[in-house]
Amino acid sequence: MDHSITFTTADGSTRSVTVPTGVMLAEAAQRAGVEINQPCGGQGRCGRCAVQVAKGEVRRRSTLRLSAEDVDAGWALACQSVVEGDADILVPEQEKIERRLTTDRTAAEVQVPAGYDYAADQTVRRVTLSLSQPNMDDQTDDWSRLQTALRLQAGIENLTVSLPLLRRIGAVLREGDWTVSAVVDSAGNRLVELEPGHRSPDEPLWGVAIDIGTTTVSVWLVDLVSGQVRAQVAEYNGQIARGEDVISRIIYASKNGGEAEMRSRVLDTINSLVERACKRVKGAEPGQIVKAAISGNSTMIHLLLGIPAASIRLTPFITAINTIPTMNAREVGLVINPEGVVDCLPGVASYVGADITAGVLSSGLDDADNTTLFIDVGTNGEIVLGSREFLVTCACSAGPAFEGAGVLHGMRATGGAIEEVWINGETFEPTCRVIGGGKPSGLCGSGLISLLAEMFLTGVLDKAGNVNLTLPTPRVRQGEHGPEYVVAWGSETEDGRDISITRVDVDNLLRAKAAIYAGFSVLADNVGMPLEMVEQVLVGGSFGKYINVEKAVQIGLLPDIEWNRFQFLGNTSVRGAYLGLLNKDSRQRIDDIAGKMTYIELSADNSFYDAFMSAMFLPHTDMDKFPSVAAALNKP
Repeated sequence: MDHSITFTTADGSTRSVTVPTGVMLAEAAQRAGVEINQPCGGQGRCGRCAVQVAKGEVRRRSTLRLSAEDVDAGWALACQSVVEGDADILVPEQEKIERRLTTDRTAAEVQVPAGYDYAADQTVRRVTLSLSQPNMDDQTDDWSRLQTALRLQAGIENLTVSLPLLRRIGAVLREGDWTVSAVVDSAGNRLVELEPGHRSPDEPLWGVAIDIGTTTVSVWLVDLVSGQVRAQVAEYNGQIARGEDVISRIIYASKNGGEAEMRSRVLDTINSLVERACKRVKGAEPGQIVKAAISGNSTMIHLLLGIPAASIRLTPFITAINTIPTMNAREVGLVINPEGVVDCLPGVASYVGADITAGVLSSGLDDADNTTLFIDVGTNGEIVLGSREFLVTCACSAGPAFEGAGVLHGMRATGGAIEEVWINGETFEPTCRVIGGGKPSGLCGSGLISLLAEMFLTGVLDKAGNVNLTLPTPRVRQGEHGPEYVVAWGSETEDGRDISITRVDVDNLLRAKAAIYAGFSVLADNVGMPLEMVEQVLVGGSFGKYINVEKAVQIGLLPDIEWNRFQFLGNTSVRGAYLGLLNKDSRQRIDDIAGKMTYIELSADNSFYDAFMSAMFLPHTDMDKFPSVAAALNKP
């Protein structure tokens, strides 16, 4: 039986759709063209797809994250509610995905690699050719004539050409009066572009370095001739609306039509960024970009290319492919030159992808004399321990808690997010710093780390993460979701509601930090090296740039070693893609890094569970591992 479902959005507009019995409300909304975010991939865990049933009935399969009062008021989770009759649904305003502008930095910060030589280092280059004109005595075909010129004037032989480009060759040769500029991919022995007339040797030849992060997509527009980064742009990955971590996205992609939607969402994000980057540079057009280097974790690369990713989350956790052959932009779906070279960098395993091989290159870890720990902090915690002599790697499922997901009042690092907290040890009153100033709307990752550390040091939390409800302050209380600490009263916030952190939130944060700490502990144990012997710690990822080292150590997220051993490198993945885009030797190094890495599957390592449980306390069950924190606790 079919039913009529009418959706009314926050702006008052309505859309209706007819669907059969048994369809999820979320799917009905999608068919009606109404956007409802599903950050957990439609698993019913996050509660952020809540809608209100104004009329009619739906069957709620789950009410997780909804109180009894919410259900009485008609609230339902769109991803867990089944259509069983006609209904009118009110859709609240959806969370807007907005960038924190400080990460959209200027290109002046990126230095061209020393000694970069376009002619020697670049695999895609432009050559100008002068061809002899055909006549009655020389009736060589156009393609053979072009091949002869390439061989005699540029030393290039045995090129292949696509059919769409082959169709254009005759017209281009004649338009240029037999003088043309050819863009050639020497690595793939392929003609990429043919333009009429002569081009100046200094005229830019455009490429892009792309990092597909689980949270953020970054694009650098690069002049391949000079090596300069001419524009940098970044935006939240459009897939976030269908899952904030890779597991949620894999699950969503496995549903009807989910794989195509996920591919479309990330392509829309990348292509809009490419267009935005080109608008920042006079004379640059997306169609002029002839080369792209792409990094990202294994799931992101699979979803981009429409390769089934289901096996990544299922035992024994195997990717469909780690080393992907080069393709052209037409195959991938990028808005650059259709014949443009698309190079997806190699990964190592299901949860150690191209973002880590690129990050190891850009951090210099594979060439380091010192024993180095490299950590990419994000929704997945990828870790590499090693030097020029060896590389051992693993990945731990940190989850999106430090991105604000799975936390009642968590949010991304956008305007209105509390990014740092200080708590008075006598009054237990907090002082907060808010991104952009103004009233707070929630807590972002750096704010959560800071808050957790302050609550522990001031006695609001004990080692196990329990809230001390006996303290003489109204900030600690028994809330709807259990014991909690109020960070900001409703009179101080943007939406008039209290911002608090609950015991459930604390548990989610403890699991995330415990997974990361246990990961590098197991790596160190596997090579027989105590963590205190690590000579430097390199922290990659955009999120890592905003971590306060002291606070991260105090909660047990980072090892307790001298602060001067830590370096925060920002987005090492996009920088590695940039180096691989420019230099064929750097690109080969990324292949060598992938081949050199020894991968440890933590789920198969018996010691990981013990290390994880030991790290589930603040900062750890073994305080000898955190002497600076013990000293801070013993201060009067």
